[in-house]
Amino acid sequence: MPLTDWPYPRWVAHRGAGKLAPENTLAAFRLGAEHGFRMFECDAKLSADGVPFLLHDATLDRTSNGRGVAGDQPWSALSQLDAGGWHSRRYAGEPLATLEALIRFCLANRHALNIEIKPTPGLEYKTGEVVARHAAQWWSDRTLPPPLLTSFEPDSLRGAMATRPELPRGLLLDTLWDGWLDTALQLGCKAIVCNYALWDAATVTKVHAAGLRALSYTVNDERAAERLTALGTDGIITDRVDRFSPAG
Repeated sequence: MPLTDWPYPRWVAHRGAGKLAPENTLAAFRLGAEHGFRMFECDAKLSADGVPFLLHDATLDRTSNGRGVAGDQPWSALSQLDAGGWHSRRYAGEPLATLEALIRFCLANRHALNIEIKPTPGLEYKTGEVVARHAAQWWSDRTLPPPLLTSFEPDSLRGAMATRPELPRGLLLDTLWDGWLDTALQLGCKAIVCNYALWDAATVTKVHAAGLRALSYTVNDERAAERLTALGTDGIITDRVDRFSPAG
């Protein structure tokens, strides 16, 4: 994908609506859409029986009334949990969402999607395989840009590449570890998605020269957003769907 061909909006709503609604639930994505966002980031992992669903943490404790490692439980148990009550009374009873449910929502409303592959430790490659397979299967509207698959785990991106190489991939970075750009190129990535503080003019130039896009997470400060815009970065992931206009 050449640099002139990047079909995604500049602004991306983090986990649906940032912190305004329980993250990674359909309620959050609906709220993000109400604020005008047309691209969303989510986290996907596998249940014990192989169902891709949305959850950031390895464990259930922080964002549901469940306990323990989420990937150890079948979807039949996970689907019964309350994933909204921890956030506020307004969202009490909101369930965990499957990746399929979110994709159907995005297709129905013509939204773009960034799926972060967030594997249970030890299931990096398999999670990449399954998420990529399901994303390609369910994303049926070829008039919309395909889901952008990202991960901090190179093995997850390898699994995705081996399974559905046509889906675009991005390497997530919280540090610029040795060999990060070579790894991204070996994985056929289309983007580098960095902690926003890592970007400077030299790094943006290096990424663009390699034919990749430069995206940032998680940008909630106006000055940081202005700096990233001035650097020529290509995408901003934010919690502050109430502060930033996605048309900006």
